[in-house]
Amino acid sequence: MFDSPLSASAYQVLGVEPTVDEEQLRRAYRLRLRQTHPDTGGEASVFIQVQRAWELVGTPDARAAYDRGHGFGAQKGPSFSPDAPAWRPPSRPADTRPRARSYGQPGGWRRERYLDLMREWVGRGVELPDPYDPALVRSAPRLLRRLLADALAEEATARVVADLGMGYTVWHDVAAGRASDEKLDHVVLGPSGLYGILSEDFGGPVRVRRGELAGDGIEGAPVATLVAHVRAVARAARVKFSGAIVVLPDEDLEQPIEEIGRVRGVPVAVVSRSALSTILRRGVTGAREIGGNEVFDVRTRLQHAVRHV
Repeated sequence: MFDSPLSASAYQVLGVEPTVDEEQLRRAYRLRLRQTHPDTGGEASVFIQVQRAWELVGTPDARAAYDRGHGFGAQKGPSFSPDAPAWRPPSRPADTRPRARSYGQPGGWRRERYLDLMREWVGRGVELPDPYDPALVRSAPRLLRRLLADALAEEATARVVADLGMGYTVWHDVAAGRASDEKLDHVVLGPSGLYGILSEDFGGPVRVRRGELAGDGIEGAPVATLVAHVRAVARAARVKFSGAIVVLPDEDLEQPIEEIGRVRGVPVAVVSRSALSTILRRGVTGAREIGGNEVFDVRTRLQHAVRHV
């Protein structure tokens, strides 16, 4: 919420312009609380958004920090650049444990597509010093913001999987058809099985309805498409997948893990990003585990068959 290229800004949630003074901002916050409170007919998810928005801009220091980081301030803050280091608490040292073996570039295809379309949208001959500047991203069409949001989601998932350790192998941006956008975001092989993973960010709350995702900004059938891509890679590599997983930002799901049963014979789960390591370690209910020499056989088959987009 608020950090995604697709999400509304704290000011938009509060219904004000970024230039309002502190008193106007406070009045707007109180008004939005009354309008969105569940006891007065408002939606709980929106009410929570209003509270979170106030936490981000309700004090001068918090507002200044938010403005810098989201392109509202005079000074530039962090951008959505792939070179920006992953944030970690100051007191937490870098993790030096062995990491999962990784192949391919997570988010690479979508970032390349984003950059091509961003240059086209800005116009030929126009200088573009930082295509990831938050202010520029916020003004871009939804298609561009969606590409960048999904690239960031794939990169976040890759960091989670890498931390699972050396017992796991992951392939990113795996081709699953003839078209360049027919791909599996991640293929993960570990002690609990072989999984195809879709990393998404729709910019708002997501529900599971009749085995498919529902919510504002969702187009097509993401779960059905994921399963189709899993089956395509399985045929090409002559392997059997244990299941398929959709990964979404934590704040976009009501519960961290929701297993929706089999879709075309493939067990499927929809999980929050913070719960991904849990589901990958224990496996999806009903999924077939892979153990012993079979892990090496599956890894070898995938190494020979995988093509990256």
